[in-house]
Amino acid sequence: MAAKLKKGDKVVVLAGKDKGKQGEITAVMPKDNKAIVDGVNIAIRHQKQSQSNQGGRQPKAMPIAISNLALLDKNGKPTRVGFKVEDGSKVRFAKTTGDVI
Repeated sequence: MAAKLKKGDKVVVLAGKDKGKQGEITAVMPKDNKAIVDGVNIAIRHQKQSQSNQGGRQPKAMPIAISNLALLDKNGKPTRVGFKVEDGSKVRFAKTTGDVI
């Protein structure tokens, strides 16, 4: 099945402790139905010091369920995603405005 949300999409969180926050998807895990969004679902992780980083308590974006995310349309409103065939190729479109994403 085609992915409704992809890396680089602007989304808003619909449920959970970060409800209402917006961000960009940095990674998608279709097997787990989860995505990592910038600035959302932040947890503190303890890192061991290495040559490349200082170590200590580092904030890290944790995966969030895709069902708790909605794509933002051109007006900045949450929308559902549909699929249609245009010029022989399958494209995603915003259900609120009908615009191709």
